This record gives sequence, C-alpha cells and structure tokens, in this order.
Amino acid sequence: MEPVARVRACRQPRRQAGVRQEVESVPLSGPYLGEREEELVLEVLRSGRLSLGPAVDRFEELVAERVGAPYAAAVSSGTTGLHLLCVAAGIGPGDEVITSPYSFAASANCCLYEGGIPVFADIDPRTLNLVPAAVEAAVTERTKAIVAVDIYGYPCELDELRAIADRHGLALIDDACEALGAEYRGAPVGSSGTSCVFAFYPNKQITTGEGGMVITHSEEEWHLIRSLRNQGRPEPGGWLEHVRLGFNYRLSDIASALGIGQLERLDEILALRGQAAKRYADMLGGVAGVELPCPDDEAHTRSWFVYVVLFPDSAARERVIAAFEREGIGYNRYLPSIHLQPYMRERFGFSEGLCPVAEDVSSRSRSRVRLVVR
Repeated sequence: MEPVARVRACRQPRRQAGVRQEVESVPLSGPYLGEREEELVLEVLRSGRLSLGPAVDRFEELVAERVGAPYAAAVSSGTTGLHLLCVAAGIGPGDEVITSPYSFAASANCCLYEGGIPVFADIDPRTLNLVPAAVEAAVTERTKAIVAVDIYGYPCELDELRAIADRHGLALIDDACEALGAEYRGAPVGSSGTSCVFAFYPNKQITTGEGGMVITHSEEEWHLIRSLRNQGRPEPGGWLEHVRLGFNYRLSDIASALGIGQLERLDEILALRGQAAKRYADMLGGVAGVELPCPDDEAHTRSWFVYVVLFPDSAARERVIAAFEREGIGYNRYLPSIHLQPYMRERFGFSEGLCPVAEDVSSRSRSRVRLVVR
C-alpha cells in the first residue's frame, strides 16, 4: 500500500517590505487517500452497479462491525442521517429538541426539517460537550428528544444523558458525525445502544466525498431508515411502491467503495492524526494563555477530528489569525454559536446570554482542521 497521500501545498505570493516572496501554503484540510481507494472505486465503475449495489451493503456491514453495532444504514450525509433519526423519533411541529449550541448547524437543523424547535443547553468549558444538568433543566412538557454531540471527536456524557432521556420518556440521538473511532467507557462510540450518526465529509476521519452512516440497535428502526432514505419504498419491497413520505438520501456504490478503502485504513489514519495532535500539544503546551483540547481520561478516548485551541480573548485570537494569513497557513474559527446564527436569531429571537459558556468559547477558538503530518 502506498504511503498516505499528502495534499500538495499550493504556492501563494506574499509581499513583505516591498519584496514579492513566495510562501508555501499549509492547507486547511484534506483527505488521506491511496491506491487501495482508487482500486475499489474502479471496481465499481467497471461493474456498472453505481447505485443500490453490493458496495453499499458491504460498507454498511463493515462500519457496523467496526463500531460493534448490529445495524448500519448508509446515507448521503451526516445531516441527512440526523434528519432521518428525527423522523424515526416522531418529531413533529412544535416538539422541542434539546441540543448543543456549540456544534455544526446540522445538530439543530435536523429537527427543524420536521417542524421541531431547537432548545439549547450550555456546554462544559473543558470538554465543550453538553452539560447533562443543563439538559435536564431545559426539559419541558413539549420536549421530544435530545440530540447530543460528540464535539471534535470527544465523546459526550452518554450515560447521564441516556438516564435523563429515560426519566422523561425522550428519544436520544448521538450526533457522532465527528467521532468515528472514539471510545466511551472503553467501548466504541456507536456500540452503546443509542442511535447515532457518523459523517464522511473530506475533513472527517474517513471520507466518501459526501456521506454518512446511521447506526441503530433496533431492527425496526433500521428498516424504517432504509425505507425513508429510499423515497419511502417498503423495506424490502417493490421499486414503484411508496408506503410513506421518503427522501432520496442514498449513498452511491462509488462513494461506498471509497469508504470501504478508507475504513480499512482507519487505524492508520487515527494514528497519524494522534501523532500530529501530540506534536501540537508538545509545541503549544508551554505557551501562556493558550488552552489546549482536554486530554483523554478513563471514560473518554477522542478520535481526532480537529485540533482546536482557545485564546484568552478574541483579540488574541485575531492576532494569531493575522499571523497565519501572513504565512499562508489555513485555519478556521471553530465554531460560531448556533443560536446566534442569523437564521436562528430571526426565526426564534435568540440573543447573546442564552448560553454564556458556548458564546465565550466561540469568541476565543481557532482550529487547524488538518492535523498536518510532517
């Protein structure tokens, strides 16, 4: 197998003291790809089975086996997977869904597609995940579900959140889109019995270009998800029969073949990301005012997705960003608070002060999405 492919850095001009110079740009993100992925994709292309073929089934089987779950359903993205789990949970107009304000927008948007109302509970300043006590305080008679988030690949407090969901009769969905390969209490995320979703965008641990995987421990829910992703066709059933309102949320065999090749190398990829994260920690650990990602402990083993650091204030962050831009180093401000996004403000009237910890973290964070291996 060839070494992990590197994203070739582009050359970008920079002016300094009136002299035109060339600097090598460090890209923000990029996939780890090799000959095996190319080989598997070509097999599908040559077979003529580009959709609804055996590669999808095989990819599902391998992911389920990897995470220790009985059922997996491939979908077109992590977002669509979260949406389908909201449908399966029976979320409808006016139902409240408690989730994290510090995540990608899909963690909240998934309930909006069914007329649900996102309710935001604040996060822990160390783990950046939902605080279970804040979640329970947000429960009302209209609450239907909790969408937990394993932010940046660090597992959430799933046992406590499941206990809250059980006490109040709520559905629990684990947004594990950033957490393939993570472990909670010594077991893979996805193995605990809670339905979850992994995502395979190019900046994730493995990629299918676009894509996701719904993990469930219920055969009934698995058949429902497979029907919903396939235009509401019965599972199993006829091609021109539609028994419910469904969607075209399928993953292609081409994408699945890519995913199979990537999954075969997951341990290699995770090791490389872990090595890069350690180098970042070694280099940044002594820098005053820089707060590094929280370390693993006996209950939480992170799967490195991004390396996010916090600065004392937004001014310090912007100074570092300016230096990155001068040197052609990719970065991003991870993550804006969801409830302060323009759409959320306009539709629900959310404003500053609702989730003070999340808002503070959003103002002070900066990430290197690509854990660059040199």
